[in-house]
Amino acid sequence: MKKNSITPSTPHKNFEGIKKIDENGVEYWEARELMPLLGYTKWENFEKVVKKAKIACKKSKQPVENHFPDVRKMVTLGSGSKRRVKDYKLSRYACYLIAQNGDSSKEAIATAQTYFAVQTRRQEIYQQLDENTKRLFIREEVRKQNKQLFSTARKAGVKNFGKFNNMGYLGLYGMSLPKIKKKKGIGKDDVFDRAGATELAANLFRITQTDDKIVKDKIKGEGRASMTHYSVGHKVRKTIEEIGGEMPESLPAEQHVKKINDRKIKKLK
Repeated sequence: MKKNSITPSTPHKNFEGIKKIDENGVEYWEARELMPLLGYTKWENFEKVVKKAKIACKKSKQPVENHFPDVRKMVTLGSGSKRRVKDYKLSRYACYLIAQNGDSSKEAIATAQTYFAVQTRRQEIYQQLDENTKRLFIREEVRKQNKQLFSTARKAGVKNFGKFNNMGYLGLYGMSLPKIKKKKGIGKDDVFDRAGATELAANLFRITQTDDKIVKDKIKGEGRASMTHYSVGHKVRKTIEEIGGEMPESLPAEQHVKKINDRKIKKLK
């Protein structure tokens, strides 16, 4: 962990740990997962803070629906039955506003205010980068999240990581890794090192969602973990197809990331 990273005191959780990536490569947080990290135990109290944050968002002339879209999710009750509850899909800016409107006497809120202020600024800088530097940045995110996925897979019982990894490729690309490399004509290069930002974003979504599903569903066994990787990859592929996007195997190979000048990426560290 970097020395200047900010981790709240809640055991086994942190703000980056509950961050998710959607099918478009956009990060978001679920309000009900963020709530305990900010020191709130009751949804009714936390939603009051969310509503204040939405007002602040409107006053800043930002589209509230882009930062606080309502979602519904199924939760398991103590009796074992399930119930659909309200939640919010929060942008980083939304999280920042929630922290700013939370109970400042809570230590967790003070931590969150600092964290999201720093990270929101970091996101602003990212938006100003050119396409090549954005690609380099996403490539680094893929590397970190892939490392996390392999750690999760190992705990689930995966030993053959080559097979496990290939199942993810089969799901997303519709073909094995060797065939992907042959189709793109990249020889022995790593697929991610020659992928553009769109292709990297699709893989980042596949990786983070597979990791999340293995953990949430408490998946055990190499076979089940590998099939989960395939299933998530295939769902990402179907999503790309439904929105009319170009399939990842058809996207052209880019120049190797090592050839990209990475001076601008240092601004993000």
